[in-house]
Amino acid sequence: MATRNPRLSNGGLLLLLGAVAPLVVVFAAQYWGGLQPCELCLWQRWGYGVVAAMAMLSLLAAPAPTAQHMLLVLGGVAAFGVAGIAIFHVGVEQHWWPGFTECSSPISGGMTTEEYEAAILAAPVVRCDEVAWSFAGISMAGYNAVYAIGLGVFAFLLSNPRSPSAEP
Repeated sequence: MATRNPRLSNGGLLLLLGAVAPLVVVFAAQYWGGLQPCELCLWQRWGYGVVAAMAMLSLLAAPAPTAQHMLLVLGGVAAFGVAGIAIFHVGVEQHWWPGFTECSSPISGGMTTEEYEAAILAAPVVRCDEVAWSFAGISMAGYNAVYAIGLGVFAFLLSNPRSPSAEP
């Protein structure tokens, strides 16, 4: 019978907190700071949601260490996916390559033509190639890339079954 591995359970909890933390920051920046997200920003948020889901599932799979390892690996893969999107976003911001022609807006289905027109005219146009906020010359996407790489490395190191501390 498999026993609970506290290292994996504690690590899964840390991975969950690590995935939720940037979401708290970006939602605070959006709703309290007034920074509207572009399409690439939204994709990065979804990636953190996947990391959080894998971490939560790993906590539920605590009696099955093999399942926990696999879920943590998937969480790490998702974190590296977020890093990839963030790196692409930095390239778009720096005009190293073109971005997308889409912009973010709060338009939903079921609207009349007049409501669509009013929503389009009132919607803020958020371009992926414009830096909305930066510190020390690094944009939010740049910091996000570094953070997501660190989170992915953490998940992979945590999920390594050959690690000396992986034994229960």
